Amino acid sequence: MANTYTQMYIQFVFAVKGRHNLIKESFRDELEKVMCGIVTKQKCKTYAIYCNPDHTHIFISMHPTLSPSKLMEQVKSGSSNWINEKKYIPGKFNWQDGFGAFPILNPISTG
Repeated sequence: MANTYTQMYIQFVFAVKGRHNLIKESFRDELEKVMCGIVTKQKCKTYAIYCNPDHTHIFISMHPTLSPSKLMEQVKSGSSNWINEKKYIPGKFNWQDGFGAFPILNPISTG
């Protein structure tokens, strides 16, 4: 086959360090856009995202050259750096180590 074709959909879940309620409504939308931009730069596509006060869910289609671990490293480090640069919270913001990754088969229903 001359080209690579994949359909790899994954729901990622990851938490704020200590599960503290640090993601505020005042910057949640902007944070979600930053995360989507990071995903796009990695040649992946975001279908859904929601940042709860203490954790985040993000549903993504993966590019075949990128591992889930590498993508989450980019999303988590980039977004935590952004929060810290903006000084949206007192002190230093961090995500917890690790993440949940749940593959989704056939996410689009044909009815």
